[in-house]
Amino acid sequence: MISKKNCNLSLDKFINFSLYDNKNGYYMKKNPFGKKGDFITAPNISRLFSEIIAIWIVTFWQSLGSPKKFNLIEIGAGNGEMMKVLIESFKNFPDFFKSCNLIIHEISPSLIKVQKHKFLNNKITWVSQINKIKKNPSIFIANEFFDSCPIKQFRKDKTFWFEKFVNLEKKNKPFFYEKKINIKKIEKKINLKISQNQNFIEYSAIGLKYLKDITKIIKQNTGGLLLIDYGYTAKKMRNTLQAISNHKFANILENIGNVDITHNINFNLFEKYTKNMGGLKHNLTSQRDFLIKMGIKERADIISKNQSFLKKADIFYRLERLVDKKQMGNLFKVMLIKNEKNKFKLGF
Repeated sequence: MISKKNCNLSLDKFINFSLYDNKNGYYMKKNPFGKKGDFITAPNISRLFSEIIAIWIVTFWQSLGSPKKFNLIEIGAGNGEMMKVLIESFKNFPDFFKSCNLIIHEISPSLIKVQKHKFLNNKITWVSQINKIKKNPSIFIANEFFDSCPIKQFRKDKTFWFEKFVNLEKKNKPFFYEKKINIKKIEKKINLKISQNQNFIEYSAIGLKYLKDITKIIKQNTGGLLLIDYGYTAKKMRNTLQAISNHKFANILENIGNVDITHNINFNLFEKYTKNMGGLKHNLTSQRDFLIKMGIKERADIISKNQSFLKKADIFYRLERLVDKKQMGNLFKVMLIKNEKNKFKLGF
């Protein structure tokens, strides 16, 4: 809870309170996905998306030498729709399915409830800490997860850096303000010269911690991370902070705990951070190119055969939302982080 003593929060702590406070947090008390929620993710637009991801996972597993025991971890599984379709698809690959240890990392009790209801007859383990998973080869899937990690923001004025804070002293009148900070301390903490050639910085300390933990597991036990999220690749960082409510943009400081707060991933920063970890390499492409290379259009043709005109139109309308350059196709990027020696690049 926010008290008079701690009513001044850095931006990331404010977002964390808004989204993940046990009592009032946006993700902790409701299911925000789908038409009745505040936004729709790719797995809820078309099951084709999850089917394509399933094929990619099975093929990537083969590139690891088809290990007899491995972990498949979905980070932030939302309403469970993607995992549901993944499991249905995996049943067509019995050797793979038998070897697969299915894991969901989720911190929202209300979403865990939704997920558990969806997976009554399936062996899934829920973990609160990913570094506690068994030491097997591990494939991580993160679809629209990193954009929900709270961010910090800094602004350079001449030679000084200032961090964005939120004052919550008056409940109905919160406001932004800035504090002068030592950027060198921040850089030391994350072990990255983040301020180089920048006059504005936006990054998630929690997001980078996840990246560090995941890549550590990949380096030790082999595997990979398939990361799908909206973002940009420019070297210069920009302010992408936004709030969403009922499928529309909202005010971040209004209706706290009832709006989603999000940001666009700076993939250039993720690349830098991954390089810094050593022993890894990455591939990056747009969602459009990834899905088309993986054969989503051919799959749509197959499943639309012998369907009514309306059903066909619906399949291709949904497909268009996923791959159209003006919709999700270019805004969303797909990144693969894997061991240096692994030459696998299907979809990239």
